[in-house]
Amino acid sequence: MTQEKVLQGKKILLRPKLMGDAQDDYRWRVDEELSRLDAAPPLRMGYQEFLSMAESEIRYPISWTRRFAIEDLASHKHIGNCMYYDIDYARKQTELGILIGERDFWSHGYGTDAVKTMLRHIFMETPITKVYLHTLEWNVRAQKSFAKCGFVFVKKVRRDGQWFHYMELLKGDFLHLDQAGGGASEPSAE
Repeated sequence: MTQEKVLQGKKILLRPKLMGDAQDDYRWRVDEELSRLDAAPPLRMGYQEFLSMAESEIRYPISWTRRFAIEDLASHKHIGNCMYYDIDYARKQTELGILIGERDFWSHGYGTDAVKTMLRHIFMETPITKVYLHTLEWNVRAQKSFAKCGFVFVKKVRRDGQWFHYMELLKGDFLHLDQAGGGASEPSAE
């Protein structure tokens, strides 16, 4: 297992997932509203089964996925998760996903800061040159947050009976935005 470093943004820390995150993760995964925002049904498995799955994900990480917990920088409270997955080094691309599970942290820039911090890590420390994502067509708040990070709408796609906005960001565009002051602060190892 590779130990991911801690990445610091302006408001958040992105750190490796820990077993101590499982209680929050389970609470968020069974939540109807959060599941709807994630275009997934609420989790129906029991907590003990979920704990076993979480332990397996931490002990035996998948090589094409990197998972991080999002912590509030001031309080160190676990407020969500961010990941990049379907890593394709041959095509130099990956998909990004994020969840701010703690509602008190919605609409205060935490998600945008987490995404910018993750993008800086991906583009500066990996060979990836394109990051893409899918967000539900009706989730305008998420689309605005992703646009602040530099993502551009490419097309609508239909998956599992729902419409999504496929958005992407190229490394050169992000670096240009970052140099102009639109990117996240420099990530630092802790």
